[in-house]
Amino acid sequence: MNCTTQKDFHLLAFSCSEEDLPFLFMGLLMIYLTAVLGNMMIIVLVCLVSQLHTPMYFFLCNLAFQDIISVSAFLPKLMVITITGDTSISFPRCITQVFLFTFCMGIDIFLLAAMAYDRYVAICIPLRYYLIMNPRVCVLLVTMAWILFIPNSMCFSLLLSGLSFCKSREMNHFFCDLKMLLEISSSDTSHIKQLMSAEIPFTGILPFVLILTSYVYVITSIIKLRTSAARFKAFSSCSSHLTVVLLLCGTCIGIYIKPHSENSQEEEKFLSLLYIGVVPMLNPLVYSLRNRQVWSAAKVLLTKYVPGTLYSLIQSVKFTKERTGENLLKEYWYNTAYST
Repeated sequence: MNCTTQKDFHLLAFSCSEEDLPFLFMGLLMIYLTAVLGNMMIIVLVCLVSQLHTPMYFFLCNLAFQDIISVSAFLPKLMVITITGDTSISFPRCITQVFLFTFCMGIDIFLLAAMAYDRYVAICIPLRYYLIMNPRVCVLLVTMAWILFIPNSMCFSLLLSGLSFCKSREMNHFFCDLKMLLEISSSDTSHIKQLMSAEIPFTGILPFVLILTSYVYVITSIIKLRTSAARFKAFSSCSSHLTVVLLLCGTCIGIYIKPHSENSQEEEKFLSLLYIGVVPMLNPLVYSLRNRQVWSAAKVLLTKYVPGTLYSLIQSVKFTKERTGENLLKEYWYNTAYST
């Protein structure tokens, strides 16, 4: 009991020189702000613009909300460590990070699987799309994800809270990783490892296989289309989602297939930062920059909610960018002389 209740854990984070720490902090701050603001923009657009009230964007809205939770759970603490050097984290906060990590990763892969199924139905059986992907089914899928992964994450958190940590309180990571906690625990962790081995095929491998299977059928259907314009339109509708899947699953698979060693711990931390910080930051960029519907929805939102004078100002600034400073100067002197 003394081991369980003693003081704090210490997160060693990244090994950088003091000169590099300000740059690391600024990079983390930019990733965090971009991820939060970008995902909030997606949520606002989906909620306010009726054009985006479709199953795909309903799942995307939930994914954006989960991404905000994910980056807010881990990156602020890493920034505090980087700027202040305070590596301590209390036992309750550490268990909370484990809960949020297992929850967010489970929700993420489940939502990506639901979005892959949505693309499969839309491209392979389009005539039955609105019959299959009706609002009731979409809400049911998201509710199932929350009902499934909240108790699952709570189970791991409760099991970890009963362990003792007498050997070490230091973790060579930037957050409380489940595997790292099991390594430094002085208790018997075989039951937790068995539980992890039993559920990984259902919560990780099975959704990933479903995603791959869906896109095999999607790509096969796209190839069979007669015209290149139809193939391009069909592929562009699912390319954004496929990009996000490759980003997330690629980094996760890279961590688990990589042989574990002392020298590889820095690489593992870097890959963890990719799917905890960089992927949530890129999600709104991928879905907005490569999607005309999001751009048109943003335009609708600007014209509807931004005051007319401000919108006119934005349009005038956009127009003046196409004109050189010399022409503007000539125009200014001409108008001044004319008014005089």
